[in-house]
Amino acid sequence: MTKITPVILSGGFGSRLWPLSRRERPKQFLPIFSGQSLFQKTCERVSSDLFRPPLIISNQDHRFLIGEQMAELGIDPQAIVLEPCGRNTAAPAALAALMALESDGNALVLLLPSDHLIADDGEFMCAVEAARTAAESGKIVTFGIEPSDPNTGYGYIKLCDGAEPVRKVERFVEKPDLATAQTFLANGNYLWNAGIFMYSAATMRDAFLKHAPDIWENVEAAHKNARKDLDFLRLDEDAFSQVRSISFDYAIMEKEEDVACVPTDPGWSDLGSWPAIWESMEKNDEGNSTLGEAIFEQSKNCLVYSEDALVSVVGLEDVMIVNTKDALLVAAKDKAQDVKKIVEQLDKANRPETVQHRRVYRPWGWSERISEGERFRVQSMLIKPGKGLTLQRHIHRAEHWIVVSGTLEVTIDGKDELISENQSVFVPLGARHKIQNPGKIPVRMIEVQSGAYIAEDDVLRV
Repeated sequence: MTKITPVILSGGFGSRLWPLSRRERPKQFLPIFSGQSLFQKTCERVSSDLFRPPLIISNQDHRFLIGEQMAELGIDPQAIVLEPCGRNTAAPAALAALMALESDGNALVLLLPSDHLIADDGEFMCAVEAARTAAESGKIVTFGIEPSDPNTGYGYIKLCDGAEPVRKVERFVEKPDLATAQTFLANGNYLWNAGIFMYSAATMRDAFLKHAPDIWENVEAAHKNARKDLDFLRLDEDAFSQVRSISFDYAIMEKEEDVACVPTDPGWSDLGSWPAIWESMEKNDEGNSTLGEAIFEQSKNCLVYSEDALVSVVGLEDVMIVNTKDALLVAAKDKAQDVKKIVEQLDKANRPETVQHRRVYRPWGWSERISEGERFRVQSMLIKPGKGLTLQRHIHRAEHWIVVSGTLEVTIDGKDELISENQSVFVPLGARHKIQNPGKIPVRMIEVQSGAYIAEDDVLRV
């Protein structure tokens, strides 16, 4: 039996989940589900013997997050492919087929987003098995979610009449207004479009050559001229920038005549907004949910997320409170879609709060700003075993390092020194320096920067 190639798309931002979701660490990488992220849950879902190792398609900003989270799971991907720029979902669908065909002319592809929640993996695997037979016969198969309410945030799939486990699609429908969604729910033949697809790689190649040959040709060129970079495959920027930016639904699915759908109800949610997060969480008797410390008094159906403070909620209903270390959101639940308008305002003002958190992840570990003022900055740092910062110097600032745990190898102006727990070292202004973790456990340290100019661009790599 041909194993299925799972292709996981991981390029979105999730602006409606701000301030928790940000461009450098979007919602699919946030460990808010029993310590795991949605990306990790998706990888685990397709790690059985039914599947080949996963192929990850992402933008280049998240490459180290992907590598780190897959390493935590002990999953070795088939490849991590980096898109140099965003081109919607048609391009990765074509790329998935092209790369699968390289190893197997009969390859089957399961294309799925990395940021969806599926509560019932068993039900989902039953749907995959049902889709396999249809995909092997040459159909492009989509997964339709049986709707629980007249949701206006999802696109819909209208099925032809029948009761088979795999049914023919009559048409795809854009996100409706509430009255139309209520009609869809009453009709019974309309399902939510989950954006999950299964197809034969050869069938998909033929579909692109028929409906969107320009996309196939440009994706093929971008892949042909791709280059290896550590554990990643970087698509050629010139060729990929020529790819038309269009969704897979518009480019292929709405033009194909013989499309099938598997109706399923695996406890699915795209978790595209804070009310969707609230729906997925356990609640107290008054319908309140919390991640972090919170106290509720005379309040109902509220959500609290708090990273570093106790939140008290008094006399409120249907309110979302999201507290991160550098931003606070308070919003009515029925205005959740408008959170993205706040993000738009912040982007126009070039505010950093939409891009990164105080904790910034790097290939060597992470740094987290503790305090900052005129002529100083204090930050906590973690250096992974075997990793370090390259040789550099600063023109305007000196640095003081204090090791909290682990052992750090420090080089200052050519002199090597090992410093361990409760020891410190001073790096004078202008000194050439680098640090390395030679041990087997992470190094935790505090860095104090002081000088006339404290900014990231005061770094001269040597």
